[in-house]
Amino acid sequence: MKNNSLIWTFDTVVDTYEKLRPGYVDELYQTIFDYTPINNKSRVVEIGIGGGQATLPFLKTGCELTAVDYGENFCELCCEKFKEYPNFSAVSGKFEDIKFDDNEYDLIYSASAFHWIPEELGYKKVYDMLKSGGVFARFANHPYRDKCNPALSKEIDQIYAEYYYRYHNKKPETPVEYSETQAQNRALIAEKYGFTDIQYKLFYRTRTFTAKEYKMLLGTYSDHIAIEENMRNKFFAKIEDAINRLGGEITIYDTIDLQLARKK
Repeated sequence: MKNNSLIWTFDTVVDTYEKLRPGYVDELYQTIFDYTPINNKSRVVEIGIGGGQATLPFLKTGCELTAVDYGENFCELCCEKFKEYPNFSAVSGKFEDIKFDDNEYDLIYSASAFHWIPEELGYKKVYDMLKSGGVFARFANHPYRDKCNPALSKEIDQIYAEYYYRYHNKKPETPVEYSETQAQNRALIAEKYGFTDIQYKLFYRTRTFTAKEYKMLLGTYSDHIAIEENMRNKFFAKIEDAINRLGGEITIYDTIDLQLARKK
């Protein structure tokens, strides 16, 4: 079960999160719509809207979209951001605690957020909420540090050992790029809870940041925000300095995984 103690951290950095956290590639949305056509008669729920990075493509279909997020500030931001869409609403609270009717929704999706919900509770609730033939789409972005600058990656690993892992009292780990096996295993989770027609797909892209931008991005990660402020400032400053000394930019290689499953 995932420890939910860090969920609160996201709502403290709403503006930076909305600006720097990435959206998703167009091909991902097309894959979802090919699997389950959505239109102005469809009822949709987004679990964990955050800054609305994954919301607009669904709203543009004309569907009725209800978003759920633990952060009140995120809900307020998204209500303003999508105010031109009368079919949009946002509810603040934990998905686990909010009451939804059973057998009512055509699509439920979650972008880089469903891992915060205990597996059994989350999948069972989603299954109950969906109509027969309704679809659950789960997707997430998995960043991997610069492959073309090994000197920078090595130094960042050393900085993480000195600050991040020491603060969290963990043994340092070597970052590993997200794999197709992991995506397949995640897709098959839905099978345990009665879903059928299970599919998955991977998408790839790169993003490049200046040292300052990357430092700001790190400040949107829950386990980084949780580090004591003085130590966190030193940690981020060391990373910013390393990037500036070793090329001036850092490229992130993203793997985006999409899992699709249908209620019988």
